[in-house]
Amino acid sequence: MSTARAAIARFDERSDAALERLRGTPALDRLMSAATRSGEFSLAWHVAGVARGALTGRWDQTIALAAGLGAESLIVNQGMKRLFRRTRPTPSGDERFALRTPLTSSFPSGHASAATFAAVTLIGWDGPKSVPLWGTLAATIAISRPYVRIHHASDIVGGVVAGAALAAAARAVYRRVGIS
Repeated sequence: MSTARAAIARFDERSDAALERLRGTPALDRLMSAATRSGEFSLAWHVAGVARGALTGRWDQTIALAAGLGAESLIVNQGMKRLFRRTRPTPSGDERFALRTPLTSSFPSGHASAATFAAVTLIGWDGPKSVPLWGTLAATIAISRPYVRIHHASDIVGGVVAGAALAAAARAVYRRVGIS
């Protein structure tokens, strides 16, 4: 095994051991299960976009966020995951949690990528005061994936990097078409 792969494996093992000490905490188990389900198909982010559109009247941003999330999903789930084909830590998650069995491979985490994409986009529109709201929601959804053992911790890191890069690209497109 290469040095880099060994380091990633150690990171994943240590992260899983740290999360295992938290698993079995009823309130945390419920929170992480709900967070993981809310991240399915970017549901939390589409709901947030619609609620935000209703509050601000910025329906152009609601539509731009939905379109951006669609593009992010295609790139990550149909592109990057097919390229890497990494095996998940468990085929359908830890048996302690009722989860939908994913159809794609593990790396990068689509939940983490979508969460980062949406949070970076929304913070760009709403400003620094919105970091606690969007950052906390994104972090919770991302962390829920290794918590329920459907992703390795390093998949989350990859998803965050992918989501941030795609958000930067989308921001340029949004500005070009007058959505800021």
